[in-house]
Amino acid sequence: MQALGIDIGGTGMKAAPVDLEAGKFAAERVKIATPHPAEPNAMAEVVTKLVDAFSWKGPIGITFPGVVTNGVIRSAANLDKAWIGLDARSLLAKAAGQEVRVLNDADAAGVAEMTFGAGKGEPGTVVMVTLGTGIGTALFVNGTLVPNTEFGHLEIRGKDAEARASEHAKDTHDMSWKHWAKNVGEYLEHIEALMSPQLIIVGGGISKQSEKFLPLITGLQARVVPAGMLNDAGIVGAAMAAHPGSAAPAVAGAGANANPALASAGTGNGPAPSGFPNPGLPE
Repeated sequence: MQALGIDIGGTGMKAAPVDLEAGKFAAERVKIATPHPAEPNAMAEVVTKLVDAFSWKGPIGITFPGVVTNGVIRSAANLDKAWIGLDARSLLAKAAGQEVRVLNDADAAGVAEMTFGAGKGEPGTVVMVTLGTGIGTALFVNGTLVPNTEFGHLEIRGKDAEARASEHAKDTHDMSWKHWAKNVGEYLEHIEALMSPQLIIVGGGISKQSEKFLPLITGLQARVVPAGMLNDAGIVGAAMAAHPGSAAPAVAGAGANANPALASAGTGNGPAPSGFPNPGLPE
């Protein structure tokens, strides 16, 4: 069983059909640069191109780097402000030529990681942090997602955390791995102080180079691990949200080796898998 996942980011928009039972791409990923300025209509045109690239007719899930409630965008820190208050579900459904689900990008990545990746079978409190153009976060309590947390905007020393600890900040200020790891570590210390997670999963494109910075981060009680799915988790999570009838585990972390404590967790609402809040697809 397959669905198309589209992952919208501040620098790139990526898509692939996903095998929902395996949590893997069913075809090679396609990536198109995010238009600048990142205005809604320009980005909707890219969604059309991504759907057409696969001649796709079937369920589609789309992630967005900001708060999404019932398909409406509530924040867009790294995209054009014209997104705020926009019914993205309607706009992107028109672009895709069919109904879509729209949800926060880090939430989608987190559910994928909790189902197929580094968080599989993990009880208790888990935080996923995605380091990219900004910082996205996903919070799980016993496998249940608490949506739209946006902890990348925590203020640390007078600035948004992502101004110092995102991958974009590293590149913009030409930070060494040691310098940047210190900033990331400071940020994760704040996350730990607020939520006391037992596991922190670090994702985003830079997670492919985790050996260069994660060993430099010390002093945390939580285990800190790279995302098992690296930067593919957003696409997989988007596809999972799009197809409520899939054989993918309904609850984050469920599966053959799941912790029994997760078996009854879920925030299901309507047709969405119970590991997700309903992102607003019409009945």
